[in-house]
Amino acid sequence: MHLYSGATTDFVVDATRNQIAAKLTDAFTDHFRYQPAQSEVRSWQNSLRAMADVVQLADLQDHGVAVELQLPLSSRRLDCLFTGHDEADAAQAVIVELKQWETVGPSDIEDCVSVFMGMRAREVLHPSRQVGNYQRYLQDVQTTFSEGP
Repeated sequence: MHLYSGATTDFVVDATRNQIAAKLTDAFTDHFRYQPAQSEVRSWQNSLRAMADVVQLADLQDHGVAVELQLPLSSRRLDCLFTGHDEADAAQAVIVELKQWETVGPSDIEDCVSVFMGMRAREVLHPSRQVGNYQRYLQDVQTTFSEGP
């Protein structure tokens, strides 16, 4: 399950015209049967607009994107999954985990960073470790990511 998918060109249009958060809100409500938190909607507005800027700058016009992709047999959702082909025409996928942290610093805990959230410093999993976990999970449960080209 995902809340949004399509071509990167459509994603850029929806994000730059401030339509993507409304589309995600509608899909979230349809699927989960309750409204997403306003903080999540604001996060979608801010982070996906920034992600659209990156997609435009990289000139990714012929790729696919899924936003808020729920991992199979799990309640976890990854922020963005971009799909396409490399120079050798091999299928590729890239997972992007978006954060809106104002400050981040090192942590004494392995694979974590220290961020200021909820009025205090917290130790949270490093986004690259989070993406690595998503990648391994997808390879374990989806043959699309582990077999064939």
